[in-house]
Amino acid sequence: MTRARQQGFSLLEVIAAIAVLAIAFAALMQVAGSSLSLTARANERTQAALRARSLLDGAFVMEPVREGGSEGRFDDTYRWRMNVSRYQPPDEKPAADGFAAAGMYRLDLDVIWGQGGDERHARFSTLRLAGSGGGAPP
Repeated sequence: MTRARQQGFSLLEVIAAIAVLAIAFAALMQVAGSSLSLTARANERTQAALRARSLLDGAFVMEPVREGGSEGRFDDTYRWRMNVSRYQPPDEKPAADGFAAAGMYRLDLDVIWGQGGDERHARFSTLRLAGSGGGAPP
């Protein structure tokens, strides 16, 4: 009388399946961690862009545009540095809309966040017409 062969998995097959599952799980966790890191960095850049837009939209609205540099803080995390200079167009032809290039200023804004070696920054630039604020052109 022969013993009927039992159906099932051997110990070696179960160990191999668990090993494959563990490797796949580790890879998925690494992808999830990277995704969270990218999401956090995207949020930081979005916050920097929102703060920059707010500052640039309000700059020199109630006062005349003046050349020079300034800096400040939005909060404990984000700080800014702005440089205002006369705009020099690439070509010296008069503008078609009648505005002279001499009345245009370039606002360069750097938003900085992070600490030490992990410091990040984003640069934003815009043009402002000298007479567009509350004051008279210089």
